[in-house]
Amino acid sequence: MAAKSGPKTALVQQRIRLEHPRLIVLTGPRKGEALILDVARRVFTIGAADSNTIVHAGLAPEHVQLEVMTDDSGIRVSDRSGGQTRLNGRTVHEGVLEPGSTLALGDVELRLSDQSDVATVLPSTSDHFGRARGASLPMREVFGVVEAIAPTDATVLLLGETGTGKDVLAHAIHEASRRKGGPMLPLDCGAIAPTLIEAELFGYDRGAFTGADESREGAFERARGGTLFLDEIGELPLDVQPKLLRAIDDREIRRVGGGQTITVDVRIVAATKRDLEEEVQRGRFREDLYFRLAVVPIRMPPLRERRDDIPLLIETFVDSFAERTGHTARIDPNEVHSLLAHDWPGNVRELKNTVERGLWLAATGDGVARFMLPTADNMFADAAPLEASLSFDAERSFSEHKQGWEMDFERSYLGWLMGRADGSISKAARLASMDRKHLRGLLRKHGLAKPPRS
Repeated sequence: MAAKSGPKTALVQQRIRLEHPRLIVLTGPRKGEALILDVARRVFTIGAADSNTIVHAGLAPEHVQLEVMTDDSGIRVSDRSGGQTRLNGRTVHEGVLEPGSTLALGDVELRLSDQSDVATVLPSTSDHFGRARGASLPMREVFGVVEAIAPTDATVLLLGETGTGKDVLAHAIHEASRRKGGPMLPLDCGAIAPTLIEAELFGYDRGAFTGADESREGAFERARGGTLFLDEIGELPLDVQPKLLRAIDDREIRRVGGGQTITVDVRIVAATKRDLEEEVQRGRFREDLYFRLAVVPIRMPPLRERRDDIPLLIETFVDSFAERTGHTARIDPNEVHSLLAHDWPGNVRELKNTVERGLWLAATGDGVARFMLPTADNMFADAAPLEASLSFDAERSFSEHKQGWEMDFERSYLGWLMGRADGSISKAARLASMDRKHLRGLLRKHGLAKPPRS
């Protein structure tokens, strides 16, 4: 659906792709109810008053009505409630409704769907699931899914950009499952040498290779009775993928150099920042393994798609920091506004690092947290040595530390490199012996895509 910014001729024309359109009530006392849109009626209204075509008692009286018009160009809506209608988070007066669009009439949210849909998982009413936080609709939709599947043994595939919280959600799924009394074993497929990944997954018997002086259990055996979290599954070498597929299908493994099969009882949760469908098309990931992992695929939204969650996340990080260090700080509301405006290429992890950096500085200063974000004036300033702020957190895994420091290293190095090159991408690429296109991609990733000159 597109918001109206001019006369009616400026509306985006969208043909109806749903045979039996309906609006699913996502929140409020009538959550789960379907409002059927009769396309033959052409014009009808939705509101709390009896005079409306569709009477929705869950709407407050002040939410006068929403007018819906259907024709060959699509489903159009006009706000008749004095500006209280929001489309996909934006206040609108008139627009075109597309399948999957979300309307908010006051506090009641509705989504355009189709009557032939097999199932609809409604958003959660909670703003958290385990340690994962988010009150925005995209995150409550994620929570709605995991609340339903966490108690089961269903295989879960977490998709999303780096830093979106896939590992946090994986741990939360384990804690909400019947296996929470068993181990939660993370294995970072991208942090293990390709020649060792098979042994790490399945273990090995004594004498299997040079240096194998004794037998060793692999991740599948060590995670028995619990959850095996295969992080960065998109990095798994192609020759190991059929063996992983057999292990998941049969729940049996064979150690490297071993002749016996070993029965394993584990739940699989996998995660990747890669587009696995594209990897399948390019022949870099087996299609059968992808479908076996994607029994329940869950996309973690990037932070730029859920900016409303930033204040809640900041509050969470501040409380966690105070509990861990004993330091408290006051945050200026203007600082929060600056964080809301940032695109956060590193997502929640980048936000957490930014907030904690400001809190550490506040602890040694005047007690007021200030956050430094890249601007035209400072984006290519010489970066401070990473060792100066090196710290570790017992609650974070090796993978979390590694990914966080990779982001910090890249940003620090790019700042230093572009400073030395006076902002010239061509000169910087020569200094770093780096492909110019790859360098541009890294600069965009870290929000440094607008150097003083190229």
